[in-house]
Parts: sequence; structure tokens; C-alpha cells
Amino acid sequence: MAAAALFTLVVLPLSAQAQEGGVVVFAKLVEGPLPTEDLVSPLWQQARAVEFPLSAQVHWEPRIFSVTAKSVKVRALHNGEDLAILIEYQDPTKGDDDAAAVQFPVGDEKAHFAHAQRMLQMESGSVNIWHWKEGEVGDLNAKGFGNLRAQDRQDVTGFGVWNDGVWRVVFQRKLQTDDEKDAQIIPGEFLQIAFAIWDSDNGETGSKKAVSSWWYFRAEPPADPTVWIYSLIAVAGAALFEVVLIKRLKKRSADA
Repeated sequence: MAAAALFTLVVLPLSAQAQEGGVVVFAKLVEGPLPTEDLVSPLWQQARAVEFPLSAQVHWEPRIFSVTAKSVKVRALHNGEDLAILIEYQDPTKGDDDAAAVQFPVGDEKAHFAHAQRMLQMESGSVNIWHWKEGEVGDLNAKGFGNLRAQDRQDVTGFGVWNDGVWRVVFQRKLQTDDEKDAQIIPGEFLQIAFAIWDSDNGETGSKKAVSSWWYFRAEPPADPTVWIYSLIAVAGAALFEVVLIKRLKKRSADA
């Protein structure tokens, strides 16, 4: 892939611009096609990178107590129709079964950030998982470990590039689909988001993975045209007031 070849020659300055401790991934609204096959496109620099901590999944068996990826940096872009999410994380070795995922809740029920696993005696809602592994991307749903299912219709695309100890993975999908199993992303509205990373060389597979808790995602809405209308009305009103005031002053001067 041309993007992969280009990437090996250029080091992306994502890390230097990442905002640590953020709680929201803001998808920047841009015009035209998204740079889903160009990781060095200047458009990515318009999106603020936010870094989220990761920890080992220790709640349910089989669990793991030490994971390779300690954090993930995230950027997002959209053009009003398509969405692209770029994640970046440290991994000193490139494993054949390395993997990464982005997760959104689906429906109104609360879901646990770890695969929507059932919590004590409480049922959990389901999640929509965008899963990447070398050479493939899956559009999945889950409602607890052991209940991961691929959707009949795959709406998510993407690819990953490893270079100098860093994985960078891009996911792309329409903001909204007509599939009830998909997370629907409406510009201007907040949605929960979580991340998972697997380093296969560290034995990370299945539920043995690095996970984040729930954070937030928001696609930038288009500019509200009424703001400009109100501004024009205000300017016109001020100009009219000035004209009337000047006429009155001139009239008073003439009468005097």
C-alpha cells in the first residue's frame, strides 16, 4: 500500500502534539475526502490528539496482569458523511496477531467497557466494536466475553502500519448507517468510546488485553447559520441607529 511505504520514510509528530489527560475525542470537521490512506496528510494535524491511559484486563478470566501498551493517542476527522479515527500506541515488536479496537455502546442500556461484560447481577447493554488485526478489519457486536459476533454487513474499513516501535491504525465508517447494530454518530452529540490493544508477542489474546475505561467522543457539528444571521441583524441595527442619530444631531444643529 502506498500509504505504508510513505509512512516508513516519515515520522508523524502525533506524540508531540497529544494532549494528555483529555476526556473527549473531538472529530474535526473538514471538507473533502478523508486521508484514510495517508497518515502524513496535513489534515490529521488539524485534529487534536488526546492520550488515554490503558491497563490490563484483570476483572474476568482469562486475565492478564502486565500489558505492553500503557496508553493510546487518538485523533478523529469527519466530513459530514464519513468518519476516520486514527489511534497510535507503543509496541516494540511487530507481531502477526497484534490487534486494536475501538468500541461504542449501542442502545440505551449501560454497558461495561470490557466487552460489555455482565456486571454482578446486572445485565449489560451491547457494544459495537471496530476491530483491526493485520490484514483485516471487523465490524462486530458483543455482550460479554464469549459473545463476540461479526455483523452480517461490514461497514468499517481500515488498516494499520507499524514503524519504529509504534502502531498507527486507522478506522473509517459512515457517521450514520441504517444498521441497528451499529453505533450511530450524530455531529454535536456526545457518545461513549473505549479502546483495547493486544500485543501478541506478550501473549495478549482474547480477554487478555490492554483496555481503557469509557471516555467520550463528539463529532464537530457544522456551523450554525443563524449565528451569522443574528450578527448581520445586529450590525444592520447598529448602522441604522447611527444613521438616525446623525440625522437628529444634524437637525438640532440646523435648528440652533
